[in-house]
Order: sequence, then C-alpha cells, then structure tokens
Amino acid sequence: MRVYYDRDTDTGLIRNKRVVVLGFGSQGHAHALNLRDSGVKEIAIAGRPGASLDRAGAEGFSVRSNAHAAAWADVIMLTAPDELQPDIYTHDLAPHMREGTALLFAHGFAIHFRFIEPRPDLDVVMVAPKGQGHAMRREYVRGGGVPGLIAIHQDATGNARALALSYAGAIGSGRAAIMETTFREECESDLFSEQAVLCGGLVELIRAGFETLVDAGYAPEISYFECLHELKLIVDRIYESGIARTNLAISNTAEYGEYVSGPRIVTDETRAEMKRILDDVQSGRFARAWMAENRAGLPYMTEMRARTATHPIEAVGERLRAFMPWLKSGGG
Repeated sequence: MRVYYDRDTDTGLIRNKRVVVLGFGSQGHAHALNLRDSGVKEIAIAGRPGASLDRAGAEGFSVRSNAHAAAWADVIMLTAPDELQPDIYTHDLAPHMREGTALLFAHGFAIHFRFIEPRPDLDVVMVAPKGQGHAMRREYVRGGGVPGLIAIHQDATGNARALALSYAGAIGSGRAAIMETTFREECESDLFSEQAVLCGGLVELIRAGFETLVDAGYAPEISYFECLHELKLIVDRIYESGIARTNLAISNTAEYGEYVSGPRIVTDETRAEMKRILDDVQSGRFARAWMAENRAGLPYMTEMRARTATHPIEAVGERLRAFMPWLKSGGG
C-alpha cells in the first residue's frame, strides 16, 4: 500500500476551488474548519435547515441550500449520514452540479453498494479520515492530523487523485499518513470492524461482563469500574504501544489470564460468526437491511436505543461519572 504525506500533496489545488461541505456534524465541522485554516477561501456549508447549519453560520461560514451549493461548487464533500445520501444526490445534487465537479465521500457506503450511481462527467473520490471529527479537529489544531484514506471511483477530469491528495492534505491527514485504497475495501472493512469489534462486539462484551459480575453478587459500582471504566486505560495503552508491549506493562497475573481465558471468549464459534457477519457485509445484505430499516421509520433502532438507555450499566455509569468531574460525560 502506498503512503503519501504532505510533501506529496499540493494544497494549492484545493485552495483555488469552491468547496461545499454538505453536513456540519462531527465530520463536517472538522472538514470545514480544517480546510479554512489551511487557506481555502471559498467554503460553503449545505444541508437541512436546523441547529447544525445555525452553528455553521455562527462559525462564519456561508450557508446555502443543497441545490444552490451544488450549482456553485467545484468540490462537494458529502458528510451527511449514509442513509440520507442517495436522496440528497438524486434530488438536490445531480440536477445542479456542473460538468467536472468533484463529488467527495468520507465513507464508501453509498457508492460501493450502488445506492448512488454518479453521473459519468463527475470526479468521484473518497477522502476518509480515520478518526472521529472531534479528534480530527483536535489533532489539526495541535499541529498534527489523523491518518486518512483516499480512493478513486471516477476520474472524469484526469485530476481526481491530485485533488483527493490536496483535500486530504488540507484537512491534516498528510501530517500523519494518507493511504490509497478502494471504495470496496474501505467500506467492507469499516462495516465489519464496527459490527464485530468496535461497536457491536465491544459493547456486548462490556455488558455481558457487567451482568456476569452483578448476577454473581458483586456490587454494580465495582462491576462498572472493572468492565467499563478501566477499558479506556487498556485501549489507550494498546493504541500507543500495540498489544505485545502493552502486555509487558500490565501485571503478570493479568497477562497470564489473557492467554488462558481470552480464547475461551473468542472461540472457533465466535470466529465462524465473524465470518458470517463479514459475508453479510460483502454480499450487501447488511446494507439492504439498513436502508430498509430507514424506509420503515427505524422501528428496530428505536426499540434498541430504548433498551440500551435503560440497561442498569447506564444508571450506574451516570452516577459514578458524577463523582469524576474531569470526565466529559455524554450522559447516562
């Protein structure tokens, strides 16, 4: 895999473009602010009227309707939620974009699974920072950046790769590393990791550990600290040093427990289920189910959000975090 850095990018290319960031949430606000601080003069924010666009206006950005922004822009970064992107493209962007406009994505979902079939006269590329928007902005302000991925789906103008590198450099990824991939590889690996490890797998493991201790008679507060609170300490150390070096920093007792008990949690059956999850992603079954869930009005999501919010670990966590004012809690 080829890796690019700031020296491989020409940020002058993006500085001479009219750039629209569509969406001003976690990703969108970081893109817009980093671009502006990198010298991009003409930036507009588009999206649905509401609090996020009000914040964009308060930050000094020009705010436009999607259609008006599409007609004005040379470059459009689409950071709206995956499930909303097809309708936005079909109704607001495609009828108004000029020939040769660059349509950028921060995630490969809509293109890879063909929920969007872009016009052939457009450059279609992905610039995907590997970090949440707030981390992306924080690292940029510190003088660093989060690594990023680029991918080319359509190169109508012959300049798609140069533009992707320029944009990635301007949002700070060239300070860390810019790696080239494909829409398919980014999308499928990202969906799998979210479901099997980072969100689905991890959250279920935390709750199962908490429930096991509480059911065995241990205090909910102690169970919370052992199964959730201390997780950050381990994850931060693994992030900084890798797994092998982290094992040298923990107690010998903990390390031995990892070796003898970890494989009892992640078994051959677990690995087989992971392969089935990956197959659901690769085949498009997950993507189709997610879009159908949206068309139905999110009934399953709504039910699961309610269950998650009322799980005992949430009440215990909210109570304990109140004793730790240095934590910026997101709520129960």
